[in-house]
Amino acid sequence: MIVNAAATLTALGGSIMPAPVVAAMLDAAQSWVDLPRAYDEAGARIAALTGNEAAAVTTGAAAGLTLTVASLLTGPEPPSLEVFPLEQPRHLVMFRGQRNGYDYAMRLLGVRIDDVAHDEKALDRALASDPLAVVWFAGTQYPVTDISLQRVIEKAHAGNVPVVVDAAAQIPPVASMWDFTRGLGADAVVFSGGKGLGGPQDSGLVLGRHDIVRGVRAHAAPHQGIGRGMKVTKESLAGIVAAVEHALSIDEQAVLARYESVVTAWIGQARAAGLSADRGFPSEAGQPHSRALIGLGSATRALEVRDAMWRQEPRVAVLVAGSSVALNPQPVRPGEEDAVIAALLRACDII
Repeated sequence: MIVNAAATLTALGGSIMPAPVVAAMLDAAQSWVDLPRAYDEAGARIAALTGNEAAAVTTGAAAGLTLTVASLLTGPEPPSLEVFPLEQPRHLVMFRGQRNGYDYAMRLLGVRIDDVAHDEKALDRALASDPLAVVWFAGTQYPVTDISLQRVIEKAHAGNVPVVVDAAAQIPPVASMWDFTRGLGADAVVFSGGKGLGGPQDSGLVLGRHDIVRGVRAHAAPHQGIGRGMKVTKESLAGIVAAVEHALSIDEQAVLARYESVVTAWIGQARAAGLSADRGFPSEAGQPHSRALIGLGSATRALEVRDAMWRQEPRVAVLVAGSSVALNPQPVRPGEEDAVIAALLRACDII
């Protein structure tokens, strides 16, 4: 058994799916479908729910990046799908502090990524080089301090350059599904379906401009394009639609309030045991809720405690933040809170 107090990590299975999502997937598993039509219907439903021009379901956020960039390279109606890797490479612009392993999902198409310093002058020079798009990774783990996303979008659009936002883990809040596009004006935004949405682990979303989404669908399965291996099953299509519906139906403020009460309890219990404990806000991915940061004096000691918690029964997963162990309430199911603090105290040789 695993208790997850780390995050909605792929390595831990993403998220726990709510009952309506499981029911939708089970129903789809027992039915034949017209898969291309099911893709389109799922996208239309999610677009309507989120107020976006269009939506496409993908096999996770990384696949969403690949297919979005493929769409930008060929347009919504590519004359051929067998065009990758490119013979004449184009380039994308990213900020230097946002480069990460996920950008390979775009580079595999043959595009080059030019990373720039975190200031407007550097961005201006990059925009003058005729880039395919600017790609922005949202979240506090990808900080750009000297220029805002809104300003990036304004400057890029002034030069007719689209902006793509990777917001894989930026739910909660659910409003992220329209704030980046309708609110800030990004041309496309990519989400994981298997994190805060509580959908299937192998699902993702591309939301935004109709022409970009059409291109995403053109390159995706069941067509014989770069996305043929990124097949979204009928079960995942049903599940992600149900996940979006469920996420929009719940009282998100009540959920966030429960997270805060769990963190408060953890901090109190840790301090009562003689440990240093503080509230860390926002979460590791910039979501609008706290974590309990248990100070252990050094990064080495924090890693030792993390590993000791993982070796227990049940296994308890946590992250390390500097010299602290971070306890995240988001993936912890009601009733598991005490198991987390008990594992921490055992790992610290307190009980």
